[in-house]
Amino acid sequence: MRLTLLTVGKTDIPWVREGLEMYISRLGHYVPFSLREIPELKGVSALSRDQIKKKEGELILDQVRPSDEVILLDEHGREYRSVEFAAWLERRLAASGRDLVFVIGGAYGFSEAVYARADGKLSLSKMTWSHQLVRTIFAEQLYRAFTILRGEPYHHE
Repeated sequence: MRLTLLTVGKTDIPWVREGLEMYISRLGHYVPFSLREIPELKGVSALSRDQIKKKEGELILDQVRPSDEVILLDEHGREYRSVEFAAWLERRLAASGRDLVFVIGGAYGFSEAVYARADGKLSLSKMTWSHQLVRTIFAEQLYRAFTILRGEPYHHE
């Protein structure tokens, strides 16, 4: 099973990118993990939010295989404590055998087509985070989950 973080837009803030790369490297010790960045749309100033979400949604859906389990990082998703998220991840890894694709959308969220394709939604917080920063925060939580599952001394509770 592979885990993928699929994002709209590149991670171009240097310190955010460095943190993301660090956690991607660490995750490689536990599971095959990849980051796929969909380029941001160009020339969207004349488009409505719904049009932008629709175009981004098409790009997202082009990157997802029918066999993938798609989990959206979404403000309306379920929130977990880190230990609960680790248990959720463990159940997913044991039960489905499907590749997990976690998706971080653009600034306006997801299109209806992406919501329809999704197998689940997670929320990192009720707060709003920069879409670039969320990548690093989520990668850290994935890493934390694997250390919890392995009983390694990273998470303290």
